[in-house]
Amino acid sequence: MKISEAAVASGCHLETIRYYERVGLMPPPTRTGSGYRAYTPGDVERLRFITRGRELGFSLEEIRSLLRLNDDPKLSCGNVDVLARAHLADIHQRIEALTRMASELEGVIAQCAGGERGTCTILGALRHPGNDSTSCTDPVCRP
Repeated sequence: MKISEAAVASGCHLETIRYYERVGLMPPPTRTGSGYRAYTPGDVERLRFITRGRELGFSLEEIRSLLRLNDDPKLSCGNVDVLARAHLADIHQRIEALTRMASELEGVIAQCAGGERGTCTILGALRHPGNDSTSCTDPVCRP
């Protein structure tokens, strides 16, 4: 099948398929007599694997490792488990960091009274990091 057909079948954009070929996640496809890339059902399955891995937030290097583990029948599922658990721990850390950022931003926005730019709590929080709404005595931090 042509690249456009592989893209539809896998749910992966055709430019992304070309990128995955350049970075070595996809093997170079065979070519037709007229030079078109020719993809097999196995290629489409690999593209789906990569796409699903990206949807789950795995980096390209993590996906590369998962593909090696998937392609080697001698390796244990334990290797996959270790990689997946490390990725999940990273996701939890990012969630915690995003929750902290959201809380801080909510607090700054809640203090925003509109008005003059010089007394804007949002801009003040960006100019003076680390000053939270309860400890900042600078007039720029408070409305």
